[in-house]
Amino acid sequence: MVPRPPITAEQLERLGSAYHDFELVRGELVPVTPPGEEHGILAVALASELRSVVHPRGVGHVYVETGYTLFRTPDVVRGPDVSFRSSAHATGTRARSGFIPGAPDLAVEILSPDDALAELVSKATEYLTAGARLVWLVDPRSRAVYVHRPGQQPQTLREGEVLDGEDVVPGFALPLSQFFAEPD
Repeated sequence: MVPRPPITAEQLERLGSAYHDFELVRGELVPVTPPGEEHGILAVALASELRSVVHPRGVGHVYVETGYTLFRTPDVVRGPDVSFRSSAHATGTRARSGFIPGAPDLAVEILSPDDALAELVSKATEYLTAGARLVWLVDPRSRAVYVHRPGQQPQTLREGEVLDGEDVVPGFALPLSQFFAEPD
């Protein structure tokens, strides 16, 4: 059997909505299970909190499940659960179609029940290698956030501590007890 050539980011885009539950890893399609309720609630809560800081200041955009082309040849396209990209990376004033080239400034991945933390740590490394400045891995089971920065050891934040946007999203601060609070 002759091996298939790697798929490119552009080919994935052309495949359309039938392939919206896939990421592209070194040219290979990798299925991604749609998230469950708790995952969705946390993603929306975090995206809303981030947007409430980012939007009024006009410092960038907050995205949910948006594809980023992190690497080329072979291509890697990842869709973090929540992400932020600063205005410094803007390619124009209009939203464009297709995947965003490069890494987000902040990538957030939320563990689903069937995820292994090691998989998300690997994704965090990919984001950082591609140029992300901050990665948050949210673990609803342990009610913790693992903070990854380039060239540093990960930091674990737990309830009672505050998730800080640092110099990536200045002014963002979210108490984890508020973030992990049960929805009304």
